[in-house]
Amino acid sequence: MKKTDIGVVAFIYAVCALFLVMTLRLPAAAQTYPLFIIILLAALTTLYVIQMIRAAKKSGVTTGLEDFEGFLPGQFFPVLGMVVLYLVVMYFAGFYIATLVFMASCLLFLKVPKWQILLSTAVILALVYCAFTLFLKVKLPAGLLFK
Repeated sequence: MKKTDIGVVAFIYAVCALFLVMTLRLPAAAQTYPLFIIILLAALTTLYVIQMIRAAKKSGVTTGLEDFEGFLPGQFFPVLGMVVLYLVVMYFAGFYIATLVFMASCLLFLKVPKWQILLSTAVILALVYCAFTLFLKVKLPAGLLFK
């Protein structure tokens, strides 16, 4: 068992509790599926806790920090900043423009070859457009600039 897993488990239980409170405010007919998902997540988390306890009895407790040996803050924090900026740009410019800019900038920052950036960005945007806009008729964020 890793000490870092305790925080993850606590976070997942907190998310379950938050979504449970929000779900119970919905009309009764709309509660079934969200309750199923919340109960499923809580049950799987509980099974993970049982597995953690068994592992702790068998092999002891470790810090879990050894998993972060290859952590590269010079990559992580700029990409995290780009994710936050992506959400802001999506609010103003819409999903497609924000996703195009986000994917291209992240992949350029991570030094991916340009032809792979072009190909992967085009394929992802085409798949999302076909699946969500055309097939499922889901309205993706258009952005304030285009409303």
